[in-house]
Amino acid sequence: MASVLVRGGTVVNADLEQRADVLCVDGRIAAVGPDLQAPAGCQVVDAGGAYVLPGGIDPHTHMQMPFMGTVTADDFFSGTAAGLAGGTTTIIDFVIPNPQEPLMDAFQKWRGWAEKSASDYSFHVAVTWWDASVHRDMGLLVREHGVNSFKHFMAYKNAIMADDELLVRSFQRALELGAMPTVHAENGELVYLLQQQTLAQGIRGPQGHPLSRPPAVEGEAAQRAIAIAEVIGVPLYVVHVSCEESLNAIARARARGQRVYGEVLAGHLVVDDSVYANPDFAQAAGHVMSPPFRPRGHQQMLWRGLRGGTLHTTATDHCSFCADQKAAGRDDFTKIPNGCGGVEERMAVLWDAGVNTGQLTPSEFVQVTSANAAKLFNIYPRKGLIAAGADADLVVWDPARSKTFSARTQHSLGDFNVFEGRTVRGGPATVLSHGKVVCQDGELRAERGAGRYVPRPAYAPAFRALELARQNGEQA
Repeated sequence: MASVLVRGGTVVNADLEQRADVLCVDGRIAAVGPDLQAPAGCQVVDAGGAYVLPGGIDPHTHMQMPFMGTVTADDFFSGTAAGLAGGTTTIIDFVIPNPQEPLMDAFQKWRGWAEKSASDYSFHVAVTWWDASVHRDMGLLVREHGVNSFKHFMAYKNAIMADDELLVRSFQRALELGAMPTVHAENGELVYLLQQQTLAQGIRGPQGHPLSRPPAVEGEAAQRAIAIAEVIGVPLYVVHVSCEESLNAIARARARGQRVYGEVLAGHLVVDDSVYANPDFAQAAGHVMSPPFRPRGHQQMLWRGLRGGTLHTTATDHCSFCADQKAAGRDDFTKIPNGCGGVEERMAVLWDAGVNTGQLTPSEFVQVTSANAAKLFNIYPRKGLIAAGADADLVVWDPARSKTFSARTQHSLGDFNVFEGRTVRGGPATVLSHGKVVCQDGELRAERGAGRYVPRPAYAPAFRALELARQNGEQA
């Protein structure tokens, strides 16, 4: 019986800080409390002077994803290993079927790719087209494979963009199944128009990227998705909220009592749009992602949304490309593969920019880096909590540890770091996945294939009962 005792730290959950030891046995937490005794043969991890946090959950990554004519640099092993190095012990990635590709075929393909994962993983599945088989496969995915969320790209016209008819059909089906729709909120028609206009003006470099995707196109799409979800009566999760316009749309909906949840990327909280003006193409193109980085004023609003509960989770949209891949758009910014890394850096960036500045408490940090994602995607209390019975995914967090981020030292296989040169205070001293030390004092011990698929049950009884109550209340 394998056991590890994490001794002498301050255990931080979303609702409580306490001085306690954590005993892990056979991959689960067996006990949490003061002065626990180590069983014979138990490995002891000294957490004195440090916090002990639930392993991070990144609810938005893209490992080994085919996109824009290439494939992301990180596969499921290198990407999850990088996550472990930064304290993230679970990812939720995306199955993205090509138009007309059966959802089940795409799901099985992604499951095969993910077998090499070093950390635990789960999947959202994108709905990129519609017919009777998609309706059927959504049911199979929920009932038999533990998928309880479906992604909809409102951008990327002539590729994977979901129009309003697809949104309506898929949202309705999600409600029937007890699954939650998620949306990438950008008006794809407007983006396409603005891209053509920007190119026609002779702007062909990376600086054209934010010009073609202004905040208004994100705000409009967020509001439209929220309105559709409200009429149908299904909860909605808006990914990578980057601007005040979409933040306000979520806030208005929540003020009406609508169940709408927002995700923000670590990058959007600390990086601004000045990066696109860099005359070095590789540097500017390295920051090309959608939605783009915004003017600095939006960052303040995003932090307010995170503190105030309008935004609920933090993610990375980890989608790593190398310079030679980004160079495909050297003469046309619309051909630059969209995506940045960050799965290794997210938690330290959030701690340094959030906790160290007083914008987040340690418990709020746990909320937005693990607990809320676990609750929203129905894997709590197995994940996102330090308590008896939970998975022994733990991070011994040293608030004094300092690190400067660089592509030269990152574990990601990408050759660019969106946080290049940023020095942070606070980081993981020891990371445990299923009760096994996988990173200690910067030494990564990730194992190919050690990660497990995490099924996520449907929320049908609660969601459908709430919707029936709402309908009955209106009728009354």
